[in-house]
Amino acid sequence: MATIDANPPSGTRDFLPAEVSRRERAFAAIRTSFQAHGFEPLDTPAFERLDVLTGKYGEEGDQLIFKILRRGEHEATGDADLALRYDLTVPLARVAARYGSQLPTPFKRYHIAPVWRADRPGKGRFREFFQCDVDTVGSDSLVADAATITAVADVLDQLGLSGFRVQLNSRRALAGLIEGYGIPEPLESSTLTALDKLDKIGVDGVAAELTDRGIAPAAIAALTADLGSDDLAGAVSDRITRSERGRQGLAEVDRVLELVGKVPGGEVAFAPVMARGLSYYTGPVFEVVHDGLDATIAAGGRYDGLIGMFQSLDVPATGGSLGIERILLLLEQAETAAGARLGPEVLVTLMDDDGAPDAMALAGRLRARGYTVDLYSGGGRLKLGKQLKYADRRGCRVALIRGEDERAAATVTVKDLSSGDQTTVAEADLSATLDAILGR
Repeated sequence: MATIDANPPSGTRDFLPAEVSRRERAFAAIRTSFQAHGFEPLDTPAFERLDVLTGKYGEEGDQLIFKILRRGEHEATGDADLALRYDLTVPLARVAARYGSQLPTPFKRYHIAPVWRADRPGKGRFREFFQCDVDTVGSDSLVADAATITAVADVLDQLGLSGFRVQLNSRRALAGLIEGYGIPEPLESSTLTALDKLDKIGVDGVAAELTDRGIAPAAIAALTADLGSDDLAGAVSDRITRSERGRQGLAEVDRVLELVGKVPGGEVAFAPVMARGLSYYTGPVFEVVHDGLDATIAAGGRYDGLIGMFQSLDVPATGGSLGIERILLLLEQAETAAGARLGPEVLVTLMDDDGAPDAMALAGRLRARGYTVDLYSGGGRLKLGKQLKYADRRGCRVALIRGEDERAAATVTVKDLSSGDQTTVAEADLSATLDAILGR
């Protein structure tokens, strides 16, 4: 009989208990933090009508939509009428159009859910992955932009990811930058794409890309001279202020910086050449980078007009997205470095069959007192060494041993699995002993 391939489909992953637990802890912290900032949870179907999704992501994005073939008697046509959710923004736009009269204005929502893209799988690139978005729909106030950045920064701090940097810019400031260097407007997007790579390819690399993109040598010379300046923000800002749009953009940046102020665990600063993929952004934009990972871990900005795609009118909106997969990688690195034990707090061992009722009762009493407790339920010979190995693999912090002698004396032997220390205490003192080991 032929064996069936046990691997998950290409571009997807199985999440074993330790990783699922890490994800659930992170998601819980994110939900708590966003709700503390007044954002409400939203969920939408995993699939949408195909016409809802197509035409919203550009030609390249549309090719990555996972289409669902018609079903039943229509299956033979090979046509598709549904598709798996590609992102969380288009579903938000549909919800805002469908339920606008039932929603408060502004509408503040967060959404944590998987999305699917028919991309070519590779290292760090998946066909199924989670997104975590937070948005405010219906407000043109820069207070909403500042509130988004504050909420994102608070989430990162609550997750213990201090050391992050919020890089802030404005779409209008970037348009002014292009005008300031005399670059034609049709080459704006191409120029900003090259500038956005400054941190990765350096000034010479940007100059080479600009040359390839057809930018005039005089403009490249002026721009690269400023990019190499000791005061990059000052040099570039001088160019930006030469246009009205540029001055408006810098005013936006200054106002958002004023509103945000200081953020716990990180810092916020003007980043004059950070472009943030400008296909639909209209105002302030931001990216968050972290010292522990050479990559963006959150990003967002204002995108007035995008939400109104289903309503034939412009609807102001601003938001951000957490790079949840990268954030989870940082959390895993931190847990590994700390040698964290993240399984049940306590394992109640089983020393003999006669003691099973007593062990189950002990586990129940401890759970009632708020401890997370696993009761060993493996079969075969009840060897203590095997049970302690099991506790170690589960990430338990304490093992409780209660054999015939302990039951007769109303005591419990407590083994600290981190230090290896072991002591026998009266059952009446068990909670105090556990609290001391667990740091409660």
